[in-house]
Amino acid sequence: MDIFRAENTAGLTDIRMEYLREDFPEMPDEQAEYIRERLPRYYEEHLNRDFFAYLAEDKGNIVGSAFLVIKEMPPNSNFPDGRIGTVLNVYVKPGYRRQGIAKALMELLISDAKAFKLDYIELKASDDGYPLYKKLGFKVENTGFTNMKLKIR
Repeated sequence: MDIFRAENTAGLTDIRMEYLREDFPEMPDEQAEYIRERLPRYYEEHLNRDFFAYLAEDKGNIVGSAFLVIKEMPPNSNFPDGRIGTVLNVYVKPGYRRQGIAKALMELLISDAKAFKLDYIELKASDDGYPLYKKLGFKVENTGFTNMKLKIR
């Protein structure tokens, strides 16, 4: 099993779509196709700039992933350097789960986040992922603010 940071976009669309299909089983086929068509452009423009992909490979096949998106904002007391990371797409194919792959992917991602001098990294934990993230040092954060969203599309 090889764990590494992706140097090119090969396989990123497929592993993202596998993750999305499992996480959003009700997603209509038309929407999935719409997303699939847009992913390659995103990867080409962002890979190893403000988007980093960590992959697990077994005999040339991608079996797991974790993505890190870096965002720069005006500094404040919560992020004095103004650089934070968001973790997305932590995914391991069903036949490879419970073998430490997600942990290895996350450890490499965290190591890079420290090297990139990010103020923090955040994620939204699924029930399955919560115990791993907790072991890695992530904490539930109650900020006194309420997360809100305005859907534009």
